[in-house]
Amino acid sequence: MNHHQLEKDIEHLEHVISHISAEDRIPLSYWRNRIALVSGAALVPAQASRVKRLDAALSALEGRKKA
Repeated sequence: MNHHQLEKDIEHLEHVISHISAEDRIPLSYWRNRIALVSGAALVPAQASRVKRLDAALSALEGRKKA
């Protein structure tokens, strides 16, 4: 994945994850897979930190869904 596409993907995920809920029509598993794809790319430290925050935010949503 090239640097520009990776940055766009992270920005998109940051936007979406901040606006969805556990009951969203797109399952959280879809977003988990998208984060996993980005996580597997060669990330610079700042991007890795952003992806880690995305993972934590999605984990919180997943926890709310189970509760």
